[in-house]
Amino acid sequence: MYTKKSTLALILTACLLALLLVAGCAQNNPAGNEAGRPEKQGAVTVTDFIGRQVAVPDNVERIGCLYAFSGHVVAMLGRGGDIVAVVEGLKRDVIMGELCPGIGEALVPASSGAVNVEELLNARPDLVFIRSETAANEGEKAKLEKTGIPYLVVDYRNMKEQMYIVEMIGQAVGEKERALKYNEYYQRCIDRVQERVQNIPLDERVRIYHSINEATRTDARDTLPADWTQVAGAINVSVNEELKFLEDKYFAGLEQILLWDPEVIIVNEAGVADYIMTNTQWSSLSAVKNNKVYQMPIGISRWGHPGSLETPLAILWTAKTLYPDLFSDIDLVAETKYFYREIFNYPISDQLVAQVLSGKGMRAPKGKAN
Repeated sequence: MYTKKSTLALILTACLLALLLVAGCAQNNPAGNEAGRPEKQGAVTVTDFIGRQVAVPDNVERIGCLYAFSGHVVAMLGRGGDIVAVVEGLKRDVIMGELCPGIGEALVPASSGAVNVEELLNARPDLVFIRSETAANEGEKAKLEKTGIPYLVVDYRNMKEQMYIVEMIGQAVGEKERALKYNEYYQRCIDRVQERVQNIPLDERVRIYHSINEATRTDARDTLPADWTQVAGAINVSVNEELKFLEDKYFAGLEQILLWDPEVIIVNEAGVADYIMTNTQWSSLSAVKNNKVYQMPIGISRWGHPGSLETPLAILWTAKTLYPDLFSDIDLVAETKYFYREIFNYPISDQLVAQVLSGKGMRAPKGKAN
């Protein structure tokens, strides 16, 4: 028969064996879960463009960039190799292809703001970046929320908001210091230009027309280009004017442009400057007559585009183009090299710098992505 003492001894022995077994399992499975996989790590709370506070895993490894700008930022922050889902346009950028050689294999689960949930789930992202237009669509939002994948809304209307979004993405992917380095450079470019142009009287500032992708697509009020062109010392003729709004883009009629008669035209799409200079409908413009239609540089994106990360460089380029005497000491070749080397950790060659500044050959045509 068992005595009370022997029963107690058996119980103590069983407990000791159980403790030893647990300790052994913990050694073989350091995370301490039944599948031998790491337990879910902690989370960081990130506030996105529309004010949502989102719990983001603090060890994001697979990233979905369903807005091209977010992909450029992730690449700049050194996480381009972790991008697993993109929009098609990201595959067309020459420098993006060099920074992220595997991007050609990334899945494309979004087009024109619509998300293919099955394809997104196949990509298995830990975090997804989307545009505000997608978040504003109740159907698209419902699809995303059913996946359980955390998503952050990326957008901005001015330079201050753009800098915040870069910092937000940096926080979300664990690269906040690199994001702040970009923002510091951005602010230095603003300050350098503003210091020189602030004393130019308004009636002496150069009047420009900014063409975005298409000859008649242009800038509206409360947009990023309206902000940076003002900082560069320009009078942007389309800002504060009534424009046609179509599919999230603003257009001016040719008759409007002829009435504005800008002194300078800057275009961000290869081939558009040649079109304007050779089309007889544009020939009466002062900018055309005086041969002041300029192709903007194209790097990882079109400099100065509403979705461009290279806004600081666009400010410098535009200020030097409009006021060459004021900015004669700005060396755009050296500035371009510095930006890609220090901000992107990308040692750009002299040949590629020349190509970037020419604005030619930096994006594959549609249908011919990497």
